[in-house]
Amino acid sequence: MPRYGLLVAATTMLAIAQSTVAKIQPKVFITDMYDDEAAAWYGIPEFDVLAQNISLPGLSNRYPTVHCTRDGNICQVVCDEGEINAAVTITSLWLSDQFDLTETYWLIAGDAGINPKLGTLGGVAFARFAVQVALQYEFDAREVPQFPTGYVPQGATAPGQFPGFLYGTEVYELNDALRQRAVTAAKKATLNDTASAQAYRNLYASNSAYRAAVGGPKVIQCDTATSDNWFSGKLLSTAFENTTKLFTGGQGEYCTTEQEDNAVLGSLIRGALAKKVDFTRIISMRTGSDFDREAPGMSATDNLFNGQDAGYSAAVKNIYLAGVKVVEDIVGNWQSTYRSGIKPSNYVGDIVGTLGPKPPFVPPSSARKRNLRKGRAGGR
Repeated sequence: MPRYGLLVAATTMLAIAQSTVAKIQPKVFITDMYDDEAAAWYGIPEFDVLAQNISLPGLSNRYPTVHCTRDGNICQVVCDEGEINAAVTITSLWLSDQFDLTETYWLIAGDAGINPKLGTLGGVAFARFAVQVALQYEFDAREVPQFPTGYVPQGATAPGQFPGFLYGTEVYELNDALRQRAVTAAKKATLNDTASAQAYRNLYASNSAYRAAVGGPKVIQCDTATSDNWFSGKLLSTAFENTTKLFTGGQGEYCTTEQEDNAVLGSLIRGALAKKVDFTRIISMRTGSDFDREAPGMSATDNLFNGQDAGYSAAVKNIYLAGVKVVEDIVGNWQSTYRSGIKPSNYVGDIVGTLGPKPPFVPPSSARKRNLRKGRAGGR
């Protein structure tokens, strides 16, 4: 046979062989953002997530490998930080032909800022709503009209008005029945605490509104705010509390602050449209590494520049301590409970109803998808 014919035959055989290789079908995909979060799962007694290491195109150059246990039941992906990194990584993952993710549960497991009204350093928060709080008009603080904040919803003319138009990524609502199951599992964990976290919490004791900040870490239920901007201070935090309430029809409770969840969910909802993933099988879990606002008598800059380390080690440790209970519950009760899915009792999807009915938290006839023919605002 001519050399060219041999090459074609060999290439064809290789393609056939690759197509017949069984895809990995994870029961759980742990989704972390950077190295410390990822490393919390390494060297643990429950399972070895580094038994298989699979390189995929499209992942972050810093984290180019997906990790899995030997049996493929548990896998981990590290997105890299920020919304763009997270969206590109997760999309590359569900587009890969090496995985079958149609029955996979996703555990978003990262640290975050936390609202001292609702939680504390080292605390573990499970969200029903993820809100992209900074996707708004913004005025410089020195040029703000007579508004309480420089953030104004898009298509509106003042804070407090529901957006006049939507991009579709502003809010995602997750399966609350699944969240309740995850919370029950996580509450079996003994959470880590540190002397530095305890000392920093005490700075908040003089304000009764921050009662939740002073106690030890707990598993709580409250919602998460996504913003590429890493913000600090009572004024911005209060503004985004109000945004969370506004965008969710009063249902959301602003609690943790991070840079990736809406991006991960935006990718996964497109994966659901492509019938590659199940959007009812997503859990958002964040641990409090720092407070989103200053303590009484402190400046916002002090909190940002000097308060980031106090709860960090406890938060990272508790990603594993709480998260492993959720992972074990899914894998251990796969046949009896999880394989067929946990039926949601609430709306599940995005703010524009991409997966089906219109979300109940959107006011009737109040918002629309943006008419691109109108062009973009200045400064873009």
